[in-house]
Amino acid sequence: QVQLVESGGGLVQPGGSLRLSCEASGIIFMINAMGWYRQAPGKERELVATISSDGRTNYADSVKGRFTISRDNAKNTVYLQMNSLKVEDTAVYYCNTRPVVATYWGQGTQVTVSS
Repeated sequence: QVQLVESGGGLVQPGGSLRLSCEASGIIFMINAMGWYRQAPGKERELVATISSDGRTNYADSVKGRFTISRDNAKNTVYLQMNSLKVEDTAVYYCNTRPVVATYWGQGTQVTVSS
């Protein structure tokens, strides 16, 4: 049974930082490309960042230069370091494989950026 468990969200002021974690179980983590996705209220879920099995990264234009995705294969965990957060980054953040497997979606972690 595959489980992806996100954590690290919270309330932060504009300009602040958060580090999200996603621990995977039930998959051979090290061979999977992984991605972070987010869904804001009333909007479609969108891709934020991806990391390949060998560490190559890609980012949505809206977060480029502010967010950093990384992975620790020994811990079966993918991270998202978010700096210079903006109000428009407010969303529920999820991780999944890349490409997405619909049955892998977890509960996500809420990130709220507000003064």
